[in-house]
Amino acid sequence: MPDTLCRVDNVVVRAIEPADLAQLLVMNNDAAPAVNELDLPRLAELVTQSEVATAAVVDGDLRGMLLALRPGEPYDSANYRWFSERYDDFLYVDRVIVSEQWRGGGVGDVLYRDLLERADGLVGQIACEVNLEPPNPGSLRFHHKRGFAEVGQQPTGEGGKLVSLMIRPV
Repeated sequence: MPDTLCRVDNVVVRAIEPADLAQLLVMNNDAAPAVNELDLPRLAELVTQSEVATAAVVDGDLRGMLLALRPGEPYDSANYRWFSERYDDFLYVDRVIVSEQWRGGGVGDVLYRDLLERADGLVGQIACEVNLEPPNPGSLRFHHKRGFAEVGQQPTGEGGKLVSLMIRPV
């Protein structure tokens, strides 16, 4: 599969490179609690485990990333496990991150369009979760607009965290 599939509105989606990891880690941890914080070794491991590990780049600057895993990976996530126990033909979006100053500018949409191109013919559906507690209304709107529908809910972690488990066909 080519490293670059999608170029829309000056956003290039390409494979994550080792040199990207430090900056992507900052982006990831700045997005908490919408996503879990990571350390550099864990982010590197997740990138390696992912079927799709892409970065969104504008004029050479990183603007976001998307990580998606196939079933069968040794990934210790209650949400990934929930989908793996119920489905066998999916890509699980573990995280999609857009740097704060670029949110709402179409970067996430470009990352998801690229994911759908990559998933076509590979799997039948895309799975993800979105926080209900603490609420993440922007992400819920984003995913509903793109055809995701809730197939379950589950509490995760500590402190009353609740997620909506969502699927959409490819």
